[in-house]
Amino acid sequence: KTCLNTYNSVCFCSRALSHTPTSLHINQTQHCKLLPGLVSSQAQLCRSNLELMQTIIAAAREVKKTCQKTFADMRWNCSSIDIPSLVLFQTGTRESAFVYALSAAAISHTIAQACTSGDLRLCSCGPIPGEIPEPGYRWGGCADNLHYGLVMGSKFSDAPMKMKKAGSHANKLMHLHNSEVGRQALRDALVMKCKCHGVSGSCSIRTCWRGLQDLKDIAIDLKTKYLSATKVVHRPMGTRKQLVPKDIDIRPVRENELVYLQSSPDFCAKNDKLGSVGTQDRQCNKTSIGSDSCDMMCCGRGYNPYTEKLVERCHCKYHWCCYVTCKKCERIVERYVCK
Repeated sequence: KTCLNTYNSVCFCSRALSHTPTSLHINQTQHCKLLPGLVSSQAQLCRSNLELMQTIIAAAREVKKTCQKTFADMRWNCSSIDIPSLVLFQTGTRESAFVYALSAAAISHTIAQACTSGDLRLCSCGPIPGEIPEPGYRWGGCADNLHYGLVMGSKFSDAPMKMKKAGSHANKLMHLHNSEVGRQALRDALVMKCKCHGVSGSCSIRTCWRGLQDLKDIAIDLKTKYLSATKVVHRPMGTRKQLVPKDIDIRPVRENELVYLQSSPDFCAKNDKLGSVGTQDRQCNKTSIGSDSCDMMCCGRGYNPYTEKLVERCHCKYHWCCYVTCKKCERIVERYVCK
């Protein structure tokens, strides 16, 4: 199977998840051939930096897990990442925009933190900031190497879209733009983290460094951009064709907004050709009025109730010093799934 003859980081992430065993260790250059969906420049990067590919495979797994958690309350919950044809991501939909952005952010995020943890020998901690810290603060620790993560991540993620045979020009522009939006969200997620020092926890001195927020927080930011994404068209602007907002011709596309070319299906029914797995048997919230409500999630088809027995820790008691004992309590909860 191929990825519709169009190789991209999303295709690689999906096929790496479905075809690459968890235990695979990339320790020989010929193992790069085992990774599906790589274009020539990505394969070259793999052969020259085997450690980096381990990190990118880890990022691919994180993309799927994070995406599904972020969209657990919506009809589309990233399950279509597992559909071999990946039609949804070839047609320039809003969902495609999110996955490209998250994939680009995740790859750079994982590389940046692998530098910090010592998993990559070609990089180390990020640079110490140039500004002088406030009194009581000092720079130290090991910062996430965002610069290295962005450089190597974009080299891998963007390589397929820069090939001549990489689909339509409009799709390439869209995917490159959304990948950069993902990396910009990553830049915005670099925050100051500190550790306290002092007698009896007085925190008289704080050692601080620049670290990245969790990928789940970046995904939530990108989900907000997904919900407000702008539909664009590919039309001549000056001497070349560019993406411009479909309904707002008076302004260019903003650097921090996700864009898409085609409207999405409603994801109510299973349709592999459209990249929809449907919502049958999806859990819904009977009391919600949001996207996870049974009315919205089940598309008007109705829902079935079922009961589930939960075993929880309860009546916990602290004993001096220093342990906690708890009892186990059972309770019955009612849940609902779409017909």
